[in-house]
Amino acid sequence: MAGPLSSGPSRGGRRQRRFRPNSDINVTPLVDVMLVLLIIFMVTAPMLTVGVPVDLPKTQAAQMNDQVEPLVISIDAKGNVFLQETEMKVEEVAARLKAITGNNADAKIYVRGDKKLAYGQVMEIMGAVAAAGFSRVSLIAELPTPGKVPASKTVKEEPLKRGNVR
Repeated sequence: MAGPLSSGPSRGGRRQRRFRPNSDINVTPLVDVMLVLLIIFMVTAPMLTVGVPVDLPKTQAAQMNDQVEPLVISIDAKGNVFLQETEMKVEEVAARLKAITGNNADAKIYVRGDKKLAYGQVMEIMGAVAAAGFSRVSLIAELPTPGKVPASKTVKEEPLKRGNVR
């Protein structure tokens, strides 16, 4: 006979507890993965901004630090024109800029031209941008560097007036 001090299973008025699965989510591995992805994107994002290879001329202009992502028009050594990374004709540039900016004349537009290009080809693009009504157009160049240290990109911004392209 099993009394109250016995170690055997009791079948009296007590029920045995059943195992219930834990439905809580362990967020520690999720946070770890998200932090690794954040670091990867922070490192790779600056490398993905402008993908058109252009050999920029060197200049002594001071480097500008902008937080806003500008629109970049690139002209490669062959004279091909790119808006961001999309190739297009010179005649299409003004219409595409207006569509992207929503006719915002204060939008910053940067022009990158290969140093082997003729001056007139770069000015043709700048003239088309100025004729479209954009006043904040800048040229991108590289700082001259002594030795073989990689040059950093610089921007010199000059406002353009309609009919007075510099």
